[in-house]
Amino acid sequence: MIRGLAGALPALLAARYVNAATLFESSLPGEQIAPGPFKPSWESLKQYQVPDWFRDAKFGIWAHWGPQCQPEHGDWYARGMYEEGSDHYKYHLEKYGHPSKFGFKDVINEWKAENWDPHQLLSLYKKAGAKYFVALANHHDNFDNYNSKYHSWNSLNMGPKKDLMEGWAKAAREQGLFLGVSVHAAHAWSWYEPAQGADKNGALAGVPYDGKITRADGKNAWWNGYDPQELYAQSHPRSAKVEGWDAFNQQWAWGAGASKPSKSYCEKFFNRTVDLINRYDPDLVYFDDTVLPLWPVSDAGLRIAAHLYNRSIKKHGKLQAVLNGKILNEEQRKCMVWDIERGQSQQIEPYVWQTDTCIGSWHYDRRVYEQQGYKSAKTVIHTLADVVSKNGNLLLSVPVRGDGTIDSAELAIVEGIASWMQQNSESIYDTRPWKIYGEGPAIESAAPLNAQGFNEGKGKPFGPEDIRFTSKGDQLYAIVLGLPTDGKVRIKSLAADGKYHPSAITRVELLGHGEVAVERTKDALIAQLPDRLPNQEALCFKIV
Repeated sequence: MIRGLAGALPALLAARYVNAATLFESSLPGEQIAPGPFKPSWESLKQYQVPDWFRDAKFGIWAHWGPQCQPEHGDWYARGMYEEGSDHYKYHLEKYGHPSKFGFKDVINEWKAENWDPHQLLSLYKKAGAKYFVALANHHDNFDNYNSKYHSWNSLNMGPKKDLMEGWAKAAREQGLFLGVSVHAAHAWSWYEPAQGADKNGALAGVPYDGKITRADGKNAWWNGYDPQELYAQSHPRSAKVEGWDAFNQQWAWGAGASKPSKSYCEKFFNRTVDLINRYDPDLVYFDDTVLPLWPVSDAGLRIAAHLYNRSIKKHGKLQAVLNGKILNEEQRKCMVWDIERGQSQQIEPYVWQTDTCIGSWHYDRRVYEQQGYKSAKTVIHTLADVVSKNGNLLLSVPVRGDGTIDSAELAIVEGIASWMQQNSESIYDTRPWKIYGEGPAIESAAPLNAQGFNEGKGKPFGPEDIRFTSKGDQLYAIVLGLPTDGKVRIKSLAADGKYHPSAITRVELLGHGEVAVERTKDALIAQLPDRLPNQEALCFKIV
């Protein structure tokens, strides 16, 4: 995933760059944009309307799974293993050997996904209440987890020797889930740059890592006939050396001395992604980029967006596709669905948006399991309620092990979510924001967004006074994010003669239990809890 990008970046980009259709040449031979009303320009993309299926779905589950899960050592492994002295580097030396002799290309060869059962996993995720499922098509490691026409470093040719996306897609359709794909490979150009280096210390100081080897070096190797530069993309000068995250984040948006990708690299990314869309027909495409992939140095992302939207109209007779982008200004949020990483907005947003987060590390990390470091089902449920109350969806990553399974702790968490959703999902699905999203002390201490997100868990923890509202027609739902000690829930926003709900309240039902006794005072609507609560995670009241 992207790491903390500068919050001021969207405005800078918006001011500096204009309609890409006037700046870039048309695409090289390869895939073409589907004909239709959408053109590869911001002005044209403003026609976009979020489809009802996404507005209603609210909850999706993500398999952020690829060859970086094979070491089971956490996120950004394929970069960190080339950074001398880093945690990943030290682990790689111990497990595999020196990265001059055993590079990430060789980790790919170790990955077999031997116990992967997409049908079993998606059956579980459907039970947990997911309405859409997203599979990782590729990460910054530049490996395609599908039968790629344009990229030979893919899961059919090596590693698992299977078309993983085909398996995910078939299982999603069988379960009646909308299918999403996440695409992260635009940044391989700069992300892999540490692989060009060498140790500065030790017995192998000065011996280059494998980041610049070529097809000619593969004689008698397992990868004979394949060009490692197609994977690593490092036949170019390194980006300017920068210090600090802010400078790194500017380079992420192809500024601050970042090495600019070649036109052939950009066009290959365009072709790979359009081929992915045409081949697997996703309902949703998630981009892990600032605004759009390769923007503003290429219009590849704009062309992909136009193709996705036009193709959806041709297939369905109306636009049914969703495109996720990060760090969007207000105008860009009209063109696609704004995604916030590991964080939440602090207001009801005018356009549907999405939080993406993970119960652990983005790529599977065995240490999180061993140290009992996962988010609890309760934390996930609270996040879901908070996001939905603000016109958002939650996309939750459940890390998958290298062999294609999830561990016992993750299974328990997913089953805990399932138990709550089976009882309370009517307060989530098909709902819309109410007049206010909630009440309670956590609102005052909420942390601001940092670039593309990263504010989750930084405010005051939720308690019994923290309540989130959703609505469906004349029905109002109040989701209580803690258990009161005196057996009474107090909803201040529903006080008698209050400005938010001045009309009479005729019935209050606790989902999973039934009608409860209430008293409406000038200070609050007070609901008496039963002796036996329907759940311990979040109590949901249906108010008519």
